[in-house]
Amino acid sequence: MAGRLIDSHVHVWAPVERKEEFPFYGQMLGASSNDPPMPGHAEVLLAAMEEAGVSGALIVQPSNHQFDHSYLNSVLEQYPDKFVGCLLADPTPGGGGAAAIEQLATEHGYRAVRFNPYLWPEGEKMTNEVGQAMYKKAGELGLPVGHMPFKGLLLHIDEIEHLLQQYPATKAIIDHMGFCKCDNLQSEEWQRLLGLAKYLQVYVKASAFFRVSAQQQYPYADTCAGLKALVDAFGAQRVMWGSDFPWITSVEGFG
Repeated sequence: MAGRLIDSHVHVWAPVERKEEFPFYGQMLGASSNDPPMPGHAEVLLAAMEEAGVSGALIVQPSNHQFDHSYLNSVLEQYPDKFVGCLLADPTPGGGGAAAIEQLATEHGYRAVRFNPYLWPEGEKMTNEVGQAMYKKAGELGLPVGHMPFKGLLLHIDEIEHLLQQYPATKAIIDHMGFCKCDNLQSEEWQRLLGLAKYLQVYVKASAFFRVSAQQQYPYADTCAGLKALVDAFGAQRVMWGSDFPWITSVEGFG
C-alpha cells in the first residue's frame, strides 16, 4: 500500500475579507499593503492538495499574522484530519516566550515551533535567555524547533549549533535546505549544513525549491544534487518534502 503524501511546510492566512476578525500585521514580500500578495486561506490550500494528491500538511504560522494564532487555531479545529500546526515563537520583550509555547501546545495541539531569528530584538540572538528557555520548553513538550535562516545559514549556524549542543533532547528542523543555493555544494554554507548531520536530532526540509535554486524556472534541476547530498548525509528518514504553499502558487504551482 502506498504511503500518504504529507507536505511538511505550508502556510495559511485569513481571507482579506476577514481581516477585521483576523488582522494582518506588517507588509509581506511582494505586497503593496498589509494585505497578503496572494490568496492563502485554508480552502485554497485544500483544493490544491486535492488536485495534487496530498493527504495532509504541517501548517507553519505565517509572519503576517505574527503571534496572533487565532486564524490558524480555527483552521486546525475545523480540519483536524488534514492539518497539524507549527506555532511561531515569540521572543519579544514582554512577549509570550516559553509560556505561550506551552499554552498553544496544550490548548490547541500544536506539534512544532518555528524560530524566526529576525523576530529577536536588534542585537539579540536565538541563544539569549528567552531563546534558550523556549528551546528547552519545546523539547520538554516533544515539539521540534524549525529554524528559518532566511538571510543565510552562515549568519545563524553558530547559534543553532549552540542550541543543539545545550539541548540535545530538543529535535531541530532546518527549513528550506537552510536557504543554501544549490549551484555550489562545496560552499561553506553547504558544508556547514551537511555537517549538522552529526547531530542525530536534526532533520532538514527539502522544500521551497524555488528559493534555493540558482535557476529561474521550474523544474529547478540544480536542486537534484542538493537533495541527493542531503539524503546521503542525513538519510532519507531525516529529510522531509515541503512545498512552501502559498508562495509556490506564484511560481511553479502546488502540483
